[in-house]
Amino acid sequence: MKNTAAQERLDELFEYMDRFSEGYPEIERSFKDLAGSIMQDGALSAKHKELVAVGIAVGLRCLPCIYTHTRSALGLGATAEELMEAASVAVLMSGGPGMAHVAEVMKAIESFSSQT
Repeated sequence: MKNTAAQERLDELFEYMDRFSEGYPEIERSFKDLAGSIMQDGALSAKHKELVAVGIAVGLRCLPCIYTHTRSALGLGATAEELMEAASVAVLMSGGPGMAHVAEVMKAIESFSSQT
């Protein structure tokens, strides 16, 4: 992947997550187990769950979440159109703050589309 602002944000996030995991391995393990059990295919596909996560990330204004879940959704075959539609639902539910964070989804799509 090319060196982008999106990748730099994720690299920094993962660096701090690794440091947290070293100090609190039980919490990290429990969170990964929970995420793994939830984000697998079920009544909703893993791709659709990632799209839901993108919408929630926009609504919560969580930049690392936006980048992480956008990358995951693209890796599972989501299209830019699907991602933007999911983000648009978050705008409906969260108003102006959500609208401001849709730009981050667009940046993440541009950054990670070359990976898929």
